[in-house]
Order: sequence, then structure tokens, then C-alpha cells
Amino acid sequence: MKRTYYCVGGHLFAVECSSPALLSLMSNYEPFRQDNPSNDDTIFVLRIEIGYLLCEDERNTYTHIFTDNSEEDMPRIEVYKHMLTDNTQVTNWLLRVSMVANSPICCELLCAPDFTHGLLHIDQNCQDIRFCIDNALMLLYAFRSAPLMTLEMHAAVVVKAEDNKQDALAYLFLGHSGTGKSTHARQWLHAFSDAWLLNDDNPILRVMDNGEIRIYGSPWSGKTPCYKNDYARVGGIVKLTQAPHNAIRPISLPEAYAYMLSSVSGLKVETQMVDYLYNSIKHIITHIPCYLLECLPNTDAAEVCWKEVKEDRL
Repeated sequence: MKRTYYCVGGHLFAVECSSPALLSLMSNYEPFRQDNPSNDDTIFVLRIEIGYLLCEDERNTYTHIFTDNSEEDMPRIEVYKHMLTDNTQVTNWLLRVSMVANSPICCELLCAPDFTHGLLHIDQNCQDIRFCIDNALMLLYAFRSAPLMTLEMHAAVVVKAEDNKQDALAYLFLGHSGTGKSTHARQWLHAFSDAWLLNDDNPILRVMDNGEIRIYGSPWSGKTPCYKNDYARVGGIVKLTQAPHNAIRPISLPEAYAYMLSSVSGLKVETQMVDYLYNSIKHIITHIPCYLLECLPNTDAAEVCWKEVKEDRL
């Protein structure tokens, strides 16, 4: 079975599949592809198979933990644990995914307890295999990288140079789906000729060993095809909310923590994983200024936002 390597957010992982046709569906991963890396450096390996999903008897050996079904137009994710016969230790995880809230399950991801290995079963009748691969890799990446001071964010990211300086910094725009993250990011691109889009939906936020906070592009960028294998230091984090005006203010640490946690992908029913997320978020919000921007969908919103984050850095 062919193994292909990719590096996202500075973390190496591998994908195994027997069909070259599957790799041809993963064009968004090409900028992140790595040739001949060391196997010892991979944080996880995902094997992909197309065929049948688990039968009911097999599924019944797992215990349902929760279902993420918060938005009708977003994927539904069912999370299960598989217990040993003495019911004391988790041996693996089962994640069942559908394309939208009320659609049939199209794939199942079975994971090792520490998420270092995953097996993706894609239903043979699935009409969107890339959807299944993307979601499996996003889930596995988010869960496995959480202990590594790495956060898979739901955010849009624009990079802009400070006036008269060479060093460009990244600004994250947080918000629920439909809030206007992509729209606001586009307003920055319209307003500032030196601004560019790093990622439009799922960037990787990482605390480096020296404490530096970086944001990376990823193969996952929502509806905007923006797959940049690049990174920048973070200059500010902005929570967006729609309003009939444009106004921005700094927010408190508790506010910043709540907004960050709601924007991070992770298995938040697991205490240990929440501890990992907490440690990363705590470091980030105590070193990076965070804001709430009430805004309209216009370039003035971008200018108001930039003025505030720039002045805070002076």
C-alpha cells in the first residue's frame, strides 16, 4: 500500500491508500507533500479504504459519546468509544461522518487511543470521496496535535506588513459559520495592497518551543481554495460579530478564552484534551492582543480594525 507524506503546521503525517486515483483527489495537499521523510517523524498515519461501513453488530460494540450536529448545513459527526470487556480502558475511537445534518453516514474513521493511527472506511456509494478524506484528516490532525501546543482553528487569516516595516504579521478573524469571516478577510484584501490571504477557514495555530506564536496555512480552507504552505507570526486575534456600525474594542482574558475555545477543533468531551487546549489557548491569549469587532461588510470595517491593532503594537 502506497504511503504519501505531508507536512502541515510543521507536523508530518502520512496517508496510505492502494489506489492512485484517491491521491489524485487530494490536489489541495500537494503544496504540503514531502518526499522521503523519516517515518519516525510522523505524528499519525491514516489508511484509506473504499467499501462497506461497519455492520450494526460491529457498531454496537462501541458506546456513543456525543453527536456534533449544531448546524444544519455542516457535517454531522457522531463520536463513539470502544471499551475493553472490563470496561476500564478505551481501546479505540469510532467517528461517523455525514455531509450535512440529516444525510446518511458516508464514512467512518477508526482511531487508535492516542490518534497516532487511523483507518478511514468510505462508503462505496459515496459521491464525494474528497469530503471524506478531508474530514478524516482534519479530525485526526486536530486530535493528535492537541498535545503538541497546536490548535486547528475555525478562522480566516490575513497577513499584512506593518507600515514601513518588512515584518508581516497575521490577523485571525473568528466567528461562527455565516458571521462574515471570509467577507471581512476580503475587505482587508481590498483595502490594503500589501495584505494577502493565508487561509480562509481552517488554519493551524501553533506555539513553538521558544514561545513564538505562528499561524500556518493548511490543505483545508472551506469554500475558498487557498492552500498555502506558509506561515506568519500572529499580530492579533479578532472575534467578529455583525452590527449596523463598525467598532472595535479589546476584550478580557475570559472573553478571549471563550471565543478561542469555541473556534478550536478538539474532542472537548475528553478532560485531558481540554487540558491540552487550555494550555495552548492560555499561552496565546496572554501574549497576543484579542478584540471584538462589531462590523458591517465593508472596507471601512477593515480600516477600523487595522487602525486599532496597529496602534496597540506601537
